[in-house]
Amino acid sequence: MSTAIDYSAGEMMTVTAARALENGMTCFVGIGLPSEAANLARLTHAPEVVLIYESGTLQTRPDVLPLSIGDGELCESALTTVSVPEMFRYWLQGGKVSVGFLGTAQIDRYANLNTTLIGDYTAPKVRLPGGGGAPEIATNAGEVFITLKHSPRAFVRDVDFITTLGFGRDGKGRDGVPNIGKGPTRVISDLCVMKPDPEDRELTVVSLHPGVTREQVQEATGWDIRFAAELETTPVPSAHELEVLRELKARTDRAHSGQ
Repeated sequence: MSTAIDYSAGEMMTVTAARALENGMTCFVGIGLPSEAANLARLTHAPEVVLIYESGTLQTRPDVLPLSIGDGELCESALTTVSVPEMFRYWLQGGKVSVGFLGTAQIDRYANLNTTLIGDYTAPKVRLPGGGGAPEIATNAGEVFITLKHSPRAFVRDVDFITTLGFGRDGKGRDGVPNIGKGPTRVISDLCVMKPDPEDRELTVVSLHPGVTREQVQEATGWDIRFAAELETTPVPSAHELEVLRELKARTDRAHSGQ
């Protein structure tokens, strides 16, 4: 007799995002949710995934999740550390990064990302941390995965400012541009998985997480979002994935609290 596994919406999102990474990929990792997912992948089904952080740490294998790209845990557990110019010029612009894994504050229907400001540029309501290396990652990595929590404030029809290019304001921002990656190929939230439409690049829901309805996704999205004709249900997390994720987060909490 099988026993149902209890998990949170956040755990569902992290596990689903982790599964997007394959063994042997070279992944340029953003801090926060992308880092959580990438390290879960490394600790479960993709032990040979190569994780790179913006500070220049190559093939890092942190025991706890870093607080920032400057966290000593990244350098201590890396195969080697190179300079930031080498990281971007040789590794990223040289086409050696297969996937960039990013988070964001805002995303729009064409997968453009905003981490610069909310409101009018000349008089913003909120100033955000900025792009960091995300614009270069999204331009030069082979493809981009994005993960963030679903809400009308995060999923907007048009971002207030394009910090990081998805497919531009009209879905054609990458057309005819040489030496550029595929761009966003997957967006994972705590409600669903989205992919850009092959024709016009507008984000389309391809998979709903268990128990999530179309209405819930629409209510949490700032535009009339599309659903795939053959809509799938995202596989639930396994007991092993949840165990590894929870222990990783518990270790991280203990380390950052000084215990």
